[in-house]
Amino acid sequence: MISKEPVIQVKDLYKIYRLGEEKVRALNGVNFTINRGEFCSIVGTSGSGKSTLLNMLAGLEKPTKGEIVIAGEHIETKKENQLVKFRREHVGFIFQSYNLLPTLNAIENVALPLTFQGVGKKARTKRASQLLNLVGLATHKKHKPTQMSGGQQQRVGMARALVVEPEIIFADEPTGNLDSVTSEEMMELMRKVVYERNQTLVMVTHDDHLAGYADRIIRIKDGKVVSVTQQDRA
Repeated sequence: MISKEPVIQVKDLYKIYRLGEEKVRALNGVNFTINRGEFCSIVGTSGSGKSTLLNMLAGLEKPTKGEIVIAGEHIETKKENQLVKFRREHVGFIFQSYNLLPTLNAIENVALPLTFQGVGKKARTKRASQLLNLVGLATHKKHKPTQMSGGQQQRVGMARALVVEPEIIFADEPTGNLDSVTSEEMMELMRKVVYERNQTLVMVTHDDHLAGYADRIIRIKDGKVVSVTQQDRA
């Protein structure tokens, strides 16, 4: 259930790069709010500024100007060690390229973020096992990435993002390496899981069809938000 409580607020956000004498405005005065429990797509073509925006929301890049308030905290003013702590406690990531460690099996890959939180091995394994059940991989827990299809690897990636029980999940073109049928399955699964767990999902995509799975679609072009569409949940 979506609440009216804002979990991400972006105010007057700019990112300006210098290329020799030229200034490139990757983000050019962006404003929006995302509420808790909402699935939001940020959609735009290559070079529109959407990936830069996601990197800033995740605290991986600093804005030139503007404010980013996530879970009540101004992340644009945080130092690197504070950002690392913030991401560890509040954020999960799903990547296009899965980013699984090839030497670890599915359960070990999912449990990995919990080691950084100091969770004991037994508790880590139990939570990782539960999440692999949740994403439909109960029979693949001991499989290494090379023994799984792309879709299965992305499900492991999703379980790993969820294992720290994050308030917010950032997904960067999460189905970019998957075929269309697997992409649809992945989107349905992501939507179902975040709704059930009342988490906030922010996904960057260039694909209008996949963007349509979201509650809210923020369309970005040339570093500016050109439209925000609210959709009723089916």
